[in-house]
This record gives sequence, C-alpha cells and structure tokens, in this order.
Amino acid sequence: MPHKDIYAHFHPDERAFVDRAWEWVERAAEFHELRRTDFLDPRQAHILFALANRHPDAAIRLDGGSPDAERRRAIIAPDYRPLDDEPIGIAVLAIDSEDRRIGELDHGDYLGAILGLGIKREKIGDLHVREDGCHALIAEEIGDFLRIHLRQAHRVEVSASLLPLEALREVKPELEELAISVASMRLDGVTSDAFRLSRAKIVDPIRAGRCRVNWKTIEDPSVQLAEGDVVSLKGFGRFKVLSVEGTSKSGRIRVRIGKFV
Repeated sequence: MPHKDIYAHFHPDERAFVDRAWEWVERAAEFHELRRTDFLDPRQAHILFALANRHPDAAIRLDGGSPDAERRRAIIAPDYRPLDDEPIGIAVLAIDSEDRRIGELDHGDYLGAILGLGIKREKIGDLHVREDGCHALIAEEIGDFLRIHLRQAHRVEVSASLLPLEALREVKPELEELAISVASMRLDGVTSDAFRLSRAKIVDPIRAGRCRVNWKTIEDPSVQLAEGDVVSLKGFGRFKVLSVEGTSKSGRIRVRIGKFV
C-alpha cells in the first residue's frame, strides 16, 4: 500500500486505482515482474506514471497505438529491463459494411456494439470513426472474439477484421469552435456558457461529482480553468479551452473553446 501522503494528491474516488497501480509498481520493482495493463484513460495514465516515477527501481512505458492516443496501455517493469521493444499488445479492429447507412454511425454506436458483446471498456482504446467504417484500437487478446462475433452496430450489419497497428487510419477528433465571453475562468461559469445552460443547472452536477477536468473529478464549481483544460460533464459532453484571448473594456474575458462532436 502506498504511503498515506500519496493520497493527498488524488481525489478520494481514485484511491482504489492508486492502490492497484502502486501494487503493480511494487511488484515490478521488488519482484521483477513485467505487467501490461488494460487501456487507461489520461487521468489513470497520469497517476500510474507519477507512482512509477516515485519508485527508483521501476520503469514504465505508455502506448496507445498512435502518437496522439487518448487511451493508452502501460508496461511496468523493473528499471533494468528495456521496454522499447516489448510488445504493447494492441491491434486494430477494422469495422466495415456494405450498407450505406454505415456513414450514419458515430463513436457511441461502435462502442456500444463492442460493449454489447460483454467486452469491458478497459479493453478498448481510441476509436477512429470515418464515413466508411471505423478502426478501433483494442487489446489484442480479444481480437479473435470480436472478429468472429461483431456482426451489427446500431441495426447496421457489419463485418470485422484484424489489422496490424501500421494499418491504422487515424482520425483527429473534430471540435466545434465557439467564442464566449465570461466574467471569470471559474469552472461553473465557463461550463454554463459552453453548454448553454444556466449556472444554477451546472452547479449541482459539479457538486455531485459528475464533472471532470483533465479526467480528474472536480466537485468545486469555483475551480479556475486555463488554456488546454479538457472539461467533461456527464450527460452533456465535453469541451477544451483552446485559448484565453484577453479582456474586454467591460472586464469580461474572451475565451475560445472547442466542443467535441
């Protein structure tokens, strides 16, 4: 178990993951084990990386299958073991269809089809959705199962095949840019303008733990945002603070945000 002062850096809801991640680090450093994790979200990856760096005898490598991957697997090992050539265990699941309606499918449709087969979210990395199909990064150990059983996505008949990572057709996330004017960079103020909701309707979900900033649960509506922050509000979506462009004569702050679509 990590020293109690470590917990001060993390949200209480993250304690279970911190305990598990520290166990991985200790087993790598002290018992010379190599562990390959499932896909981690950026917050989990940050926690594991920070913990591994606290132990002088542990090494870590993070890889999501592409340079800009959001969800990544980790390899944790004793520090003397080179990690660059260790297989990360990621395959590309290519989902295609002869049905023209495949162009209507979105990220949620593909993810729902995969999870509907009983697959855990942790086994799925980033999804790259195009008009003619989807390339999903997956843990290679579930590849054959999905190739055989994935036959439908939101009422569209599909087929699945496995490709090497080099064949990935990466799709950059689309952002709908908006210019807003806010009184301050408080989380509740910026978020209410981003989602076109009253501040009163924003505060309760934040205090209820339904908001994350950079994948960390934030329950304080007064937290100050900065350029580069990614905010998600359960049930409403997420956005990124692209730039803070100065203050108007009336004292309001001009902010450009990008909503993920």
